[in-house]
Amino acid sequence: QVQLVESGGGLVQPGGSLRLSCVVSRVIFSGYVGYWYRQAPGKQREWVATITSSGKTTYTDSVKGRFTVSRDNAKNTMYLQMNSLKPEDTAVYSCEVNFTRGQGTQVTVSS
Repeated sequence: QVQLVESGGGLVQPGGSLRLSCVVSRVIFSGYVGYWYRQAPGKQREWVATITSSGKTTYTDSVKGRFTVSRDNAKNTMYLQMNSLKPEDTAVYSCEVNFTRGQGTQVTVSS
């Protein structure tokens, strides 16, 4: 059973940056695709980014050019670097591996 723990969320001003981490345990992450999702208050969960086992990345249109997903297989960890943050990026961000989702980390973008 995969276990995921996210961290790195917080309060940031518009235009700021945050880096989220997702530590994967109980499986060897290098063989899995990783996903980031987010859910804003009152809205449906939204896919944000994907990174394949070979490192290929894809993003939802609203974050292209601002967010970067990466992985460090040696650390069994996936990251989401978020730059030029906007108030509409406010949400709980969670990672998913092998159909298992972490508990999420809150990101709030506000002045």
